[in-house]
Amino acid sequence: MKIVIVGGGAGGLELATNLGRQLGRKKRAEILLIDRNHAHVWKPLLHEVASGSLDADIDSVNYRVHAHKNGFNFKVGSLKGLDRDQKCLYLEPLLDEEGEEVLPARTEHYDYLVLAIGSVSNDFSVAGVAENCIFLDQPDQAQLFHRRLVNQFIRLNSEIARESSKRTLHIAIIGGGATGVELSAELFKAREWFSTYGLRHVESGHLKVSLIEAGPRLLPALSERISSAAKEELLKLGVQVRLSTTVASVDKQTITTSEGEHIKADQIVWAAGVKAPDILRDIEGLEKNRMNQLLVNDHLQLTKDPSIFALGDCAGCPLKDNNGEPRWVPPRAQSAHQMATTVGKNLVNLLDNKPLEVFKYQDYGSLVSLSHYTAFGKLMGGLAIGSMNVEGRLARMAYVSLYRMHQLAIHGWYRTVLLSLSSKINHFIRPRLKLH
Repeated sequence: MKIVIVGGGAGGLELATNLGRQLGRKKRAEILLIDRNHAHVWKPLLHEVASGSLDADIDSVNYRVHAHKNGFNFKVGSLKGLDRDQKCLYLEPLLDEEGEEVLPARTEHYDYLVLAIGSVSNDFSVAGVAENCIFLDQPDQAQLFHRRLVNQFIRLNSEIARESSKRTLHIAIIGGGATGVELSAELFKAREWFSTYGLRHVESGHLKVSLIEAGPRLLPALSERISSAAKEELLKLGVQVRLSTTVASVDKQTITTSEGEHIKADQIVWAAGVKAPDILRDIEGLEKNRMNQLLVNDHLQLTKDPSIFALGDCAGCPLKDNNGEPRWVPPRAQSAHQMATTVGKNLVNLLDNKPLEVFKYQDYGSLVSLSHYTAFGKLMGGLAIGSMNVEGRLARMAYVSLYRMHQLAIHGWYRTVLLSLSSKINHFIRPRLKLH
């Protein structure tokens, strides 16, 4: 049996690792992971890559090395199309930075296919967003933002030293969800460390961060109390929070609101929503929802093709809330983790001719970290009180533990403990911020 997994995000990499250990090492099945990147960075941490708090070159997982250690194969490539009748997927040519072909267009056959290609930013067809905004969907986008940020701070520091300039560096973030809120706080942390590491002319007043949200409050997925507390903390840092502000269009360095106001900014980040990648629209005969997600059944198989599974942000998995109202499994890392576990069990069950397991989503809550300043969240599941609001150090510890759980799933206990110790050591021997 050949199992092909497309997408090495949180769910895809955990699934490939699990199946590689269970099936690949024992030669019971061939496990192949395909991803457009050469290395994995946990997506919830991309805002830290963007600010420089996290060095993707150090904290990433190389797919080829990880595959070698865990009994599966890896190929770099981007999905171009799918022939379900022939059980064959098509990969785009791989090009280098100069546009030269590294690998030609290729095909891969499968017995079972798992689509775990995640999500991309949804620009809601707002004019100019795609051309003029930075997205934080991929590590290379976060690294591009960081390179620009470093250059802008260096330029600003020089101008202030030379001319006593009163100019500020203005970063505008559109979208008041977790990514927008967390990036806003990380930017002020970055400003502090840039000043510590030699850019002494750049003071707090020289950084302006605007967080623009179309809705009436930040963090709509969390409680109103947590939303208000997060807003208060951001205002203390100096973030200009603009609620109920709809963006009509974006030019190179200008945001135009629906009220006709023009907001100038040196960098504009779009973090206002997500959808499944557009490539899924071109696959005929499959059911999708309005977010372009592939509809799946209780076993996470596509409703129109039982030989294909979908998990994570690209999977449209219906469920009912406590009031019995229909909704979708939310696009979160915990969802991808739980789905990967179920898909892994079901693929093994198929090989062993056993009944498939039903996917049951368990919401363990949501956490948001405002850099090293504070954190907020709501923990759910396994608690006698049903749910518990947390903030401060406890919330920060819970937030960090989410990443450790992901590392545990792909590395095991021994390596996760070593990585945790290494992180503590690097806290003292490495710069606190990536400066290049």
